[in-house]
Amino acid sequence: MTRTVWDSSVGKKTVMAVSGLIMLLYLVAHMIGNLKIYFGAAEFNHYAHWLRTVGEPFMHYEWTLWLIRVVLVLAVLGHAVSAYQLSRRDLRARPSKYVHKKARASYATRTMRWGGVILGLFIVWHLLDLTTGTVHSGGFQEGHPYQNVVDTFSTWYGNVIYIVAMLALGLHIQHGFWSAAQTLGAGSRTRDRALKTVANVLALLLTAGFVAVPVGVMTGVVS
Repeated sequence: MTRTVWDSSVGKKTVMAVSGLIMLLYLVAHMIGNLKIYFGAAEFNHYAHWLRTVGEPFMHYEWTLWLIRVVLVLAVLGHAVSAYQLSRRDLRARPSKYVHKKARASYATRTMRWGGVILGLFIVWHLLDLTTGTVHSGGFQEGHPYQNVVDTFSTWYGNVIYIVAMLALGLHIQHGFWSAAQTLGAGSRTRDRALKTVANVLALLLTAGFVAVPVGVMTGVVS
């Protein structure tokens, strides 16, 4: 039964929708946490430490954080694999170009695939930069996330990579939220306008919220 659902286009779209909403909830929480950097090093570092102690003493140190990471990895993999397989299926279904061009889709729709690739590469870089410190500039300091963030956004390439990825994220959310609502049956003729408005607002707020961090470092407000 599970395999039958997964093999269907509807099943893959449902996996994409559910995994996308899981990641969206995480992004909202992550953005709010990131903005704590404006309250200073002590506040931001305390928040980072708190993430590792959530659920204690019932949960061991970092267990809750690792549980969140596992859920996110599964969501990202499910989302990416579903998107790839649906894309390949779509190409096989229409191997030749349409004789008449289809109506021009929105910029967000036309860049969903490339946006997904950009975000996938960004996630790898982001983890290697601020989680493991492998590609971090300025000397990675374990347990000092505030300084690590400032180091990253004190470089021109750190800012470019992050801001480009956040712009891609905004476009992805703009189209993805509305698409997920349609897949899960929340869309209707009367609700579509409201759903599109929510998608636009979410995309704008998340993009602005994430970009506010490198902007804060570049302008010297965060240092």
